Amino acid sequence: MPANLRRYRRALSLLNSAASGQACVAASVATVATPEMSRQCATANHKRISASKRAYLSPKTRFATEDDRRHIVTHRFNPNYQPRNDFGIVSQKASLATQGVLATPEPSSVAKNVVADKRLTSRQISPAGLLAKIPKSPPDAVATLSPMLAKLHTFSLLGIDALPVEVEVDVSPSALPKTVLVGLPEQAVKESIHRIERALVNSGFVLPANRVVINLAPAELPKQAASFDLPVALGLLAASGQIASEILAQYAVVGELALDGAMRPVKGVLSMAMAAAASGGLRGLIVPSANAAEAAVVEGIDVIPVDSVTQAAAFLIEELHIEPTPSRVGELFEELGCYEEDFADVRGQEMAKRAVTIAAAGRHNLLFVGPPGAGKTMLAKRVATILPQLTAEESIETSRIYSAMGKLPPGRPLMVRRPFRAPHHTISNAGLVGGGSTPAPGEISLAHNGVLFLDELPEFNRTTLEVLRQPLEDGTVSISRAMRAAHFPADFMLIASLNPCPCGFRNDPRRECHCSVPQIERYMSKISGPLLDRIDIHLEVAAVPFKELSTGPRGTDSAMMRDQVEIARTRQAERFRQLGSAKQTNGQMTSRQVRQVCTLDAASRDLLESSVTEQGLSARAHDKILRVARTIADLDDSAAIRQEHLGEAVNYRMLDRRFWS
Repeated sequence: MPANLRRYRRALSLLNSAASGQACVAASVATVATPEMSRQCATANHKRISASKRAYLSPKTRFATEDDRRHIVTHRFNPNYQPRNDFGIVSQKASLATQGVLATPEPSSVAKNVVADKRLTSRQISPAGLLAKIPKSPPDAVATLSPMLAKLHTFSLLGIDALPVEVEVDVSPSALPKTVLVGLPEQAVKESIHRIERALVNSGFVLPANRVVINLAPAELPKQAASFDLPVALGLLAASGQIASEILAQYAVVGELALDGAMRPVKGVLSMAMAAAASGGLRGLIVPSANAAEAAVVEGIDVIPVDSVTQAAAFLIEELHIEPTPSRVGELFEELGCYEEDFADVRGQEMAKRAVTIAAAGRHNLLFVGPPGAGKTMLAKRVATILPQLTAEESIETSRIYSAMGKLPPGRPLMVRRPFRAPHHTISNAGLVGGGSTPAPGEISLAHNGVLFLDELPEFNRTTLEVLRQPLEDGTVSISRAMRAAHFPADFMLIASLNPCPCGFRNDPRRECHCSVPQIERYMSKISGPLLDRIDIHLEVAAVPFKELSTGPRGTDSAMMRDQVEIARTRQAERFRQLGSAKQTNGQMTSRQVRQVCTLDAASRDLLESSVTEQGLSARAHDKILRVARTIADLDDSAAIRQEHLGEAVNYRMLDRRFWS
């Protein structure tokens, strides 16, 4: 075959492909094309493709028609040549715009043509309500979408922190529609493109039949949540000219979309609201209605609840007025601040209740040792009921951890009770302290400002228990990875329980124990000495006699114990305020503060010296005894630590003695 003939046939094929593709693009974006025009376009494309096939298959036929030959010869070296379809339409808008035929609605026409005599409500907006307001073009024209660049504000969750992200959507002319997503998106974000496209179509909007580039900046920050659905969808509408908003830059947008355009709740909205309020440049935050109460606890920012992408678009073009969700922090504390448990349910165990009161007053860690069924778990579950009520700052700090993990209870947008966490002994290191490829909080962070209860302590993996040592000292946990490091709060009160021996009945007068001393020592060796040093109070919990269970008095209740704790906490706070320290409780004192606050007289010093010498206490255990003695003195309304206060504190170190021999 001659080279010229091959070039001519190749050029003819390209012209036919471009013309047929252009006609299909024009028909796909036409919002006013008639059925007759669609049928004519399909018939013409079929005829041209058939002619192209005949020209290629027949070796005797050089060109399909004489007109095709003239087109190739005339425009072969013309750089400005633009292929035409059977209606003479050149590209999507160039030719018709010059002839005055193309009638593309301006972006602002959406807002101008919506009914202006009354505000729309969410019930008055149909899924295709916004597009119904676009004015119709003449029947002989092809409507197109004006390409442009749109920018929106949103947030990405990294750990429990919300970092600002800018969503940039660019729509540019292209022969074939294509969507490109860049900016280090994780798999959940990559898959959202299909969900967003169907949500827009099912809501009555038009997908731009052009090249769409979506950039999530900054590019080095990983994006891994479905909360980018709504900002990307609104960016597509703004970049394609379907909405025009003057307040788009004033609001941050978060939310996940369903296929019908409805909104679904997302994680970490509380942290995002806090970041939006701290930015200073945002007026409000648009969130799913299910997350509105959670975000509204943050003051200084308007929280706009929406139920669908249509509502969000109508609000941004200022055709739907949505009242910001009011803050109900005070009401939430009154409604949800009560506990169902009470220490009055625990019969007997008055000595254990005394130790629990001391631990709660000074925020000391506590260890119960006793046989099964003695009431160790009942005591631990009720410790939170005697702790002081969470302050607003503590409540928000705790709630943002639960929000980031998606663990806020239904109907409770704010944590107003002290959290109580009791993980199973099979928990992993990452589950306890946090971890993962992208670090996430663990159980110790979920117990922040509350109680972490470890039942059957020796059954936990020893390596898992050892990771508690640093958080118990610092009140925070740091998790480092190759690319980043995360810091989570972990200021909790540790309560643990264990049996006195493998069978659990040592020193129980009702049951006989057959465990030998080596077996007991092997059982106890699962708990390291450094970890026991970090537990301030070791308490033996004996079995309750039948008489006290059946006819005994009601005993001390949570209200009485909480009053004592609050009085002691007030004294401690005043003392540390005078010292100029940010500490609030005796259990948080540093070694220097122990020397300043815990002064002893001669008799008390001799008692402490003999106890340290005989029991072989470490320096950390020495300071723990002084901290507990200071708390006992505060409960006794004593300015100085007396000998009886120190003696009681020494008795709470039972595991430091040779108890098992």
